Amino acid sequence: MTLHVIDTGFFKLDGGAMFGVVPKTIWQRSNPADDNNLCTWAMRCLLIEDGNRLILIDNGIGDKQDAKFFSHYYLHGDASLQSSLKKAGFAPEDVTDMFLTHLHFDHCGGGVKYKNGDRALELAFPNATYWSNTDHWKWATEPNAREKASFLKENILPIQESGHLKFFVPGQTSPIPQFTDVLYMNGHTDKMMLPVLNYKGHKLVYMADLLPSVGHIPLPYVMGYDTRPLLTLDEKSAFLNKAADENYILFFEHDAVNECCTVQHTDKGVRLKETFRLSEL
Repeated sequence: MTLHVIDTGFFKLDGGAMFGVVPKTIWQRSNPADDNNLCTWAMRCLLIEDGNRLILIDNGIGDKQDAKFFSHYYLHGDASLQSSLKKAGFAPEDVTDMFLTHLHFDHCGGGVKYKNGDRALELAFPNATYWSNTDHWKWATEPNAREKASFLKENILPIQESGHLKFFVPGQTSPIPQFTDVLYMNGHTDKMMLPVLNYKGHKLVYMADLLPSVGHIPLPYVMGYDTRPLLTLDEKSAFLNKAADENYILFFEHDAVNECCTVQHTDKGVRLKETFRLSEL
């Protein structure tokens, strides 16, 4: 098995929204904000090459929305989904499985694109099976008022209409055997999925939005975007204690600086142990 980091660029989000009740005087030490109180975040995906499977986890924000939409997020950076796939030696047509941790626009927007020359929508990965789960799919396609702006129908409905959509089922054997487990989290959004891999003797977990960055490791550092923040606290506590016990590798989707880390027990609770690039494993 070979893993490829797929960088899709950076965007900006309000620091207060990203750290919830934690004061700016504290969170800005790890994630400095600009004059508009915006912090920079990555949209880092993971490509798994193994035999005849090429599995992409999440796909960034895409490019379908209008200028007004993108003006809120200040997209920047040289990397893109397409350029990073090409750098890894692949084309979109090579992807066999498109695994979506959840359907917020910054995680799934790159999975659907406009056809050349018109406004009709098509899959960006035409040969791939797109994976979600039934509970989250219902949550996203019948959204609550609080999350509605994050679930964009143009990112979601074409997947089902294409016939390429399939569902993971909690408690059943993973249809992607490269995933030794899938963890279901309900604090950020309903039934977000975190895939777990065995890689070079380590258990590696793709963190999605349970833990956006190293700066979110302390338990109270919970995003204002989370629909059930107290549940996130419980989920983080259980996960981080196990990660420290078993020396998990945490792979970050949104940390603008750090790709991976390990954590350790301290007298202040679970804290950062070390950071490193995936290629350093």
